[in-house]
Amino acid sequence: MEQNKINGISRRRFLGTAAVGVAGISLFSSMVACKTQAKGNELRMGFIGLGQQAMFLLNGFINIESVKVVAGCDVYGRKNTRFEKRVKEFYEKQGKEAEVKSYNRYQDLLARTDIDAVVIATPDHSHAMIAIAACKAGKDVYLEKPLTFTIKEGQELRRVVRETGRVLAVGSQQRSDPNFQHAVKLVQQGALGKIERVHAYVGAPPVAYNLPEEELPADLNWDLWLANLPNYIHFNHELNPPISIDPPQDEQLWGAWRWYKEMGGGFTTDWGAHMFDIVQWALEMDGSGPVEISPIGDGTQFMKFVYENGVVMTSEPFDEAWTKGVKFIGTDGWLEVSRGHFKASNDEWLPKNEAVEQSGSYETKVAHHIDFVEAVRERRDPVVPVEVGHRSCTVCTLGNIACELGRTIKWDPNNETFIDDIDGAASEMLHYQYRDGWSLY
Repeated sequence: MEQNKINGISRRRFLGTAAVGVAGISLFSSMVACKTQAKGNELRMGFIGLGQQAMFLLNGFINIESVKVVAGCDVYGRKNTRFEKRVKEFYEKQGKEAEVKSYNRYQDLLARTDIDAVVIATPDHSHAMIAIAACKAGKDVYLEKPLTFTIKEGQELRRVVRETGRVLAVGSQQRSDPNFQHAVKLVQQGALGKIERVHAYVGAPPVAYNLPEEELPADLNWDLWLANLPNYIHFNHELNPPISIDPPQDEQLWGAWRWYKEMGGGFTTDWGAHMFDIVQWALEMDGSGPVEISPIGDGTQFMKFVYENGVVMTSEPFDEAWTKGVKFIGTDGWLEVSRGHFKASNDEWLPKNEAVEQSGSYETKVAHHIDFVEAVRERRDPVVPVEVGHRSCTVCTLGNIACELGRTIKWDPNNETFIDDIDGAASEMLHYQYRDGWSLY
């Protein structure tokens, strides 16, 4: 049932608001040009997690005219200060009143009845817990990828979103990129013939935490940062990179929590949530997934994912530069796609126009943000709804589970359970016990 529903949504959205090729590029151009033209009354938004990614997202959402940013939340005091300062300066320059307030506890922000939607850009381990709380508080949600830290969390978040009737969009903005849209259209229309292999390079799985312990900043509530994680993890500035207010200086690196298995999924989930996501979409597997997953090892440097239709996806690079991207290989040709790159065995498959280059970070692609705002207005599914985000995240997590166990695992995507898991080791990794005082609900 889910496969049919998601394929229907994907195809309808693909042929409608997500048209590709020249039309897709035109759409993307118009959405960027009309970024202040989102329809409807004011949408009041709050941001939970105010690090580097949140600043990119803020730059996108705050420029949509019908959006009013009114609240932020972070466990690091100076990041709350930065957020308030930037929001106030933005509205003051426009001659508008700024009414922004920040919090240390996300529960306090969610308790406000005047907030319609929230952006969640916290570390992965707290995604599901906060998103579920937001849905139950009546908020619509823009949630950063990967959707959740565990497969069980994704299943529960999917259920709660539908039970509460909230709109949840996943920050998989490559689905709003005309190059990736064009590639997917070619694959789905059969231009490459039958797809046999896919190379989707994303990088390495996570490693054990090995950073030295450092002194905690006075304004960082480390206990709240750890939140539901079951074991204490000592502080190192790379986990929550410092910033400066005066003189102003932003983070100099991405939060390193994502590279360590105690807190994140490594490159497998960080980039897999982008590149494996494109493969899932192109293969029309948005409501399904692979049935067999093999780990790095036994003479191979890369994970292998086998789909029921025989397509084999590996996490290996397609060029000497080890570009993070995707190469589809079919019986009638191949194509490569990554951010700002498109190459194919047939020149007729190349996009007719150059993809629109938007100034600033890739994370500020306004088309994806406008889609969320319009989805909230129209009470419809966004380009990347919760089911799609969950399935793509599951592919990533399955790869990490196979690597952690050091053996090939078999997966039933219909029932979302492991097959032939005799010792139960794989099933145990579907979730973990939160520490005392924290709950998924």
